[in-house]
Amino acid sequence: MPNSRPLPTIPVNTIGRLSLYRRLLLEQVEAGARQVYSHELARLAVSTPAQVRRDLMQIGHTGSPKKGYELKQLKENINALMDDSDGQGIGLAGIGYLGRAIMNYFGGRNPKLTIKAAFDTDPDKINRVISGCRCYHIDQIPEVVKKENITIGIVTVPSSAAQDIVNRFVRTGIKAIINWAPTPLQTPPDVFVESRDITMSIEKAAFYAKTLNSKKK
Repeated sequence: MPNSRPLPTIPVNTIGRLSLYRRLLLEQVEAGARQVYSHELARLAVSTPAQVRRDLMQIGHTGSPKKGYELKQLKENINALMDDSDGQGIGLAGIGYLGRAIMNYFGGRNPKLTIKAAFDTDPDKINRVISGCRCYHIDQIPEVVKKENITIGIVTVPSSAAQDIVNRFVRTGIKAIINWAPTPLQTPPDVFVESRDITMSIEKAAFYAKTLNSKKK
């Protein structure tokens, strides 16, 4: 396995906001706009002008008080930071309802990011094309990751199988994993993990709904 490397110095939350800004900028470009001011982008992103300016300074982009930010150049600068010029392949493990929903939703949204392969253990799914993506047995993860140049793993398997899948991904050299299984994962320090726990999110929302509604009584 390659030597450990530190994660990039740009904060994770900043990367998330830059992704949001890019989508908003694309909408503005498609609407015919050429410039945008920090307060306009902040309003669209439900943020503050100061936060927008700080985030864009992270990529060395500064605007003009009179003209704001030139949309096309700003979008290109964010692209240069976020995207790999050669594109990146994604492997998704677990073709249940959630896995299929992710494949259907994300397909074609970013030409630089493509779900190249899906993995499962169900004989009825293996060697089939599902939602436009070929499905392989999980034992084929090493060869398929190498063949398809996959650099990102998505985990949508049950929690009992999640760590095994992550271990398989990590052994192939994958350094970025999105985990939808409702369980914490053990990974090396040089592997980035983004966890999404649907149950936790719903229960957090339920807590605030209960708390805020109780104040009305």
